[in-house]
Amino acid sequence: MRHLLLATAVAMGLAACGDRPPTETPATAAPAARPVSLDEVELIPRDALFGNPERAAVQLSPDGRYISWLAPVDGTMNVWVAPADDPAAAKAVTQDTARGIRSYFWSYRPGTLLYLRDTGGDEDFHLFAVDVDGGQSRDLTPFPKTTAQVVGISHRQPDALLVGMNDRDPQWHDVYRVDLASGERTLVERNDAQIGGYLADADYALRYASRSRPDGGLDLLRREGEGWTAFEDVPFEDVLGTGPAGLTDDGATLYMHDSRERDTAALFAVDTATGAKRLVHEDARADVGGTLSDPRTGVVQAVSANYLRETWTPVDDAIRADLARLEAIGPGEVSINSRTLDDRHWLVAYSAAESPVVYYRYDRPADGGDGALTRLFSGRPALDGKPLVPMWPLELKSRDGLTLVSYLTLPRHADADGDGKADAPVPMVLRVHGGPWSRDGYGFKAMDQWLANRGYAVLSVNFRGSTGFGKQFTNAGNGEWAGKMHDDLLDAVQWAVDSGVTTADKVAIMGGSYGGYATLVGLTFTPDTFACGVDIVGPSNLSTLLSTVPPYWASFFEQLARRMGDPRTEAGKAWLAERSPLTRADAITKPLLIGQGANDPRVKQAESDQIVEAMTAKAIPVTYVLFPDEGHGFARPENSKAFNAVAEGFLQTCLGGRSQPIGGDLAGSSITVPTGADGVPGLAEALESHTQEVRR
Repeated sequence: MRHLLLATAVAMGLAACGDRPPTETPATAAPAARPVSLDEVELIPRDALFGNPERAAVQLSPDGRYISWLAPVDGTMNVWVAPADDPAAAKAVTQDTARGIRSYFWSYRPGTLLYLRDTGGDEDFHLFAVDVDGGQSRDLTPFPKTTAQVVGISHRQPDALLVGMNDRDPQWHDVYRVDLASGERTLVERNDAQIGGYLADADYALRYASRSRPDGGLDLLRREGEGWTAFEDVPFEDVLGTGPAGLTDDGATLYMHDSRERDTAALFAVDTATGAKRLVHEDARADVGGTLSDPRTGVVQAVSANYLRETWTPVDDAIRADLARLEAIGPGEVSINSRTLDDRHWLVAYSAAESPVVYYRYDRPADGGDGALTRLFSGRPALDGKPLVPMWPLELKSRDGLTLVSYLTLPRHADADGDGKADAPVPMVLRVHGGPWSRDGYGFKAMDQWLANRGYAVLSVNFRGSTGFGKQFTNAGNGEWAGKMHDDLLDAVQWAVDSGVTTADKVAIMGGSYGGYATLVGLTFTPDTFACGVDIVGPSNLSTLLSTVPPYWASFFEQLARRMGDPRTEAGKAWLAERSPLTRADAITKPLLIGQGANDPRVKQAESDQIVEAMTAKAIPVTYVLFPDEGHGFARPENSKAFNAVAEGFLQTCLGGRSQPIGGDLAGSSITVPTGADGVPGLAEALESHTQEVRR
């Protein structure tokens, strides 16, 4: 059974791409005159960048009968389905009128798809089944305070799936077999052994599992009889790069990512009978990433790795020619959203940093000839022809010699010859990724295009602690929050100043989650470095952050304690207090904008409230934007547009770029501004006429 990843696969911020015909090399157009000033560059409306896409997450059903996608119904994202040969006949099969649907996938039961939905951003995701012919939806996990986890889905068991549910114990998920027709659940395993994750075979037998240890390491477990036996020891330093990655349908091969006795994680195939391991793919510079597997057998056919950009390497000649055919679409990146069970038809998305997403249907050749590639539609046609700009991968150096893979986006007018080097310094936004155990990468990013269109260079840095570049780089961030992790950001800013991208007095820092924390660190630990900061759902107090993590994070808590500070020890408590921006709130002298979701289960509202209260008590100005129907980030497009309208005015005041007036971009949102509305031009006036809409 293939390893199933759901929540991030169909996120709304899908990359976008251009309209080049796939069957021939694009003609070289006469170069357009490059603008010499920002005023000459067309201003892209926020709605085109942050409003609902026209279509997203396009897929084919396993039997090839249907094509599906997410698209708005009266402004709210829902699932649409059409006959695969007649997309124009699509109809909405869900009727969400509030938060919208952002994640869905097909089951192997004919005409049945499934989607995940939480309430107001609380991340208690319920799993729903939809009959596409009748349009009826059924909640398969109808229990309060329950977060569903899909454990298994198999074409050999089309009428059911395995689902983890934590309604009995909020910390640990029991495993149930759920009937798709009736919704009835049958207990498969009561999780009394503190299992963090399960891997089932194609017949829904639980074969492998993982369990965290008090030392921060991991035991990989194998089913023996009715119990579990440890068969692999994963040390603490290897946990983020080592673990099961899937089973073939015959159960004979276990795929594993493994960073033990090496730096970058490689993909291995393990014979489940003998334990013999075979290297499938490795990359000296980056961890292996995703895989493409035969939909009938589960055998891995291609593996990705992402250093500066994602590359796919075929390991099965059966699809080598197909991948080469798809790579010929253009110089951007290709992803395969779905493959039919007979593997005759693929749904393909092509994207590039400077072009909005285009979806294609690829019909594989039956006789060894060329496959047929058919352009279907653009995900965001409102961006077609707009002045989008490239993203330039970089390798920067930290002060102690680490390589920091980074990405630079320049305003169109600041790079007249298109060589990725600024012709003259412009204001810059340092955009810091979340996690921190994540990474920035190449691709279309609405945020970067928006900022560049407003006149700012955008620099994103994979600081130490980021994942994807080997365990040494990730583990170099242990204990370095507000330390060397922050030094890496400062070194990147200094590079940008030295390279003429920007000037030292015109740099803002902005980010969400850990990136929000980094913003607060920037304004408290190094208060003279940045002109201003935009913090989105960032923690201000690391002690309260760790004391309020969701209960179902129990299996990951030892990793948090070891990589940050252990709140159960005096030394750990001291570290958490020392590295908390709240401790230094009185050092803030530069403008700060904070955005928060009231229902955030990871970084609670109290994290923003605490630093706002501390600043207010010291009469330090701050603008605080709060959304009562959001969680860890702003999922509703109306709320995203509203916050970005505020941020745009805030950055214009701070850095001097241009700004589209707030206008009607608060409409439909739930925005509140508890304090500091007068710090953003036009915000107080816009709020006076705004009618709040809370939609959970």
